[in-house]
Amino acid sequence: MADAKGQPFSVRFAKRTDAFMDAEAKRQKRSKSSLVEELAEESAKVRRFPGIAFRGEGPYREPWIVGSGLDVWELCEILEHYDGSAERVTDDYDGVDERACRLALAYRREYPQEIAEAIAENNRTAEEWLALYPFVEFAG
Repeated sequence: MADAKGQPFSVRFAKRTDAFMDAEAKRQKRSKSSLVEELAEESAKVRRFPGIAFRGEGPYREPWIVGSGLDVWELCEILEHYDGSAERVTDDYDGVDERACRLALAYRREYPQEIAEAIAENNRTAEEWLALYPFVEFAG
């Protein structure tokens, strides 16, 4: 379920920022308003969770742990496979320390559905992938 919208307000950007927002909204084929909302939400998450950044394109942007190369959902899934042992994960994965593990778990506590959906998508069966993309061939 999408978050309920708050009260509208107006904002005036500097000309350079406004030109960028216009061009980016056009490139992504979406409204400037939805783009501004996405950027504001992303910025708030980055400030609340120092050490997390976002990468990817448009609606497929993913939070990742800076310095680890891992998306937040990937580290959360790894921790699940290691029974939550940050110590074992840090022993086996370069660039992952206990702080990164705590950060990923804190993000998941705040955004559980986002992380659960990413993990579920990654764990689709071959049949599910073929239903979505009939042209895909799996290495055997």
